Amino acid sequence: MKLLDFEVGLEYPFFLIAGPCVIESEALAMETAAYLKQVTDELSINFIYKSSYDKANRTSTNSFRGLGIEEGLRILQKVKDEIGVPVLTDVHEDTPLDEVASVVDMMQTPAFLVRQTNFIQNVCKQGIPVNIKKGQFQAPWDMQNVVDKVFETGNQQITLCDRGTSFGYNTLISDMRGLSSMRSTGQPIVFDATHSVQQPGGQGGTSGGQREMVPVVARAAAAVGVSGFFMETHPNPNEALSDGPNMIPIDKMSEMLKALQDIDCVTKKNGFLEDQL
Repeated sequence: MKLLDFEVGLEYPFFLIAGPCVIESEALAMETAAYLKQVTDELSINFIYKSSYDKANRTSTNSFRGLGIEEGLRILQKVKDEIGVPVLTDVHEDTPLDEVASVVDMMQTPAFLVRQTNFIQNVCKQGIPVNIKKGQFQAPWDMQNVVDKVFETGNQQITLCDRGTSFGYNTLISDMRGLSSMRSTGQPIVFDATHSVQQPGGQGGTSGGQREMVPVVARAAAAVGVSGFFMETHPNPNEALSDGPNMIPIDKMSEMLKALQDIDCVTKKNGFLEDQL
C-alpha cells in the first residue's frame, strides 16, 4: 500500500510513527521533530511525526491534556513547514475533523473508540490516511469488521495498530500471534511499542508503565513481521506531562531503531512460514 509518499507492507522496511505523547510546547515539538528526522534520515526510515494537541483519554481530569486545537494545529503546521516531515495527531468524537484534516497528513483513532461506527467512518471520510488502534478489549480478528466499515467510506488508506490487550487490572499484554492474525485483513500492521507496556491507571490518578520493556516487545514484534512501529519518545520522560513512564528517552531511539532494522531485515528476507501452515 502507498502511504503518503512511500510504500508500506511486509515487502518493505518498517516505517516509524514517533514523537512526544502530547504537545507540551512549540519548542519541544520543533526540537523532537528535528532530532527524529535526523535519526530517521541517517537510518533511511520513513518517518511520521506524532504528537497530540488534546489527550481526551487521561486517567484524571487533573492530568495535562495538551495545548488545545488552535495552538496544537498551529505547532503541527510549523513542524510540517520548517522540519519537513508529515504529521499525525489523535482525533476524538467531538473533534472538528475537517479542520484537523486540513493540517495533518494522517489521523489516529483511539483504541477505546474502535467500535464506534459513526466515529470511525466519519474520520475515514476525511480522505486522508488513518491509523486505527485495536481496542484493548478486542480479539485481533475482530478488526476485519472495522476494515469493512472503513472500506464502505471509500478510504483504503488505513493501517491497523496493536497497543496491547487488557490482562487483569492495570495491565496490558502483547499477543504476538495477534499481529500475525491481523495481517489477514490485508492492511499494514503497526505495533505500538510504548503503549503496550503502559499500566493504565496504575499509579492511581495517572497511568504507569515499564519503559525498560519497550525494546523487548518491539524486538519481538519485528521478529513476527510488521509494517510499522509507533513509539512515543521524549527528551526527559520523567518530566513529561503525559505517559512519561512508558516513553523512550529520545537519545536512545537511534540505538533501538538500528536493532529493529536488523531483525526486520532478516524476518522479511526469510519470509513467513506461518502463511503456509
